[in-house]
Amino acid sequence: MNTPQRRAFARRAAALLALAIAAWSGAALAQATASPRVPKPVIEKARGEQCVADPAFMRLNHMDLLKHQRNETVHRGVRDPRASLKGCIECHASSATGSVAAAPTDFCASCHGYAAVKVDCFECHASKPTATTALPANHPISARLAAMGQPLPAQGTSTR
Repeated sequence: MNTPQRRAFARRAAALLALAIAAWSGAALAQATASPRVPKPVIEKARGEQCVADPAFMRLNHMDLLKHQRNETVHRGVRDPRASLKGCIECHASSATGSVAAAPTDFCASCHGYAAVKVDCFECHASKPTATTALPANHPISARLAAMGQPLPAQGTSTR
């Protein structure tokens, strides 16, 4: 082949290669949009009538609300049932498991699994609504409450 024929052949080969790449990437894009790699979490409807805040707000800020409530409760002894972890669990516990974190499809576990965020609340707190018990006298907060002149939470008022 002479030089002009080589150039024409190279142009045709480049055009065919470009078409093949375009067709392949178009098919890959169509497949990616038709079925996402990671399925979105399925969230069971809560039992309560209305959450303490808008769901979009809660998705972004629930951890800050829980931390604030924790600080108010642990450091100041203030208990607000509207923003308590116990209240969240009572509304959002799965009807199948009775928990928010026992199965991958439960309320907390489904979103935290999707976002790859560890849920560490339930290392200390129950993930199921339970009959509450009084704060044990030997619990570290008992001495702090007594020193502040605050009464110990009575039977049935613990948020753990």
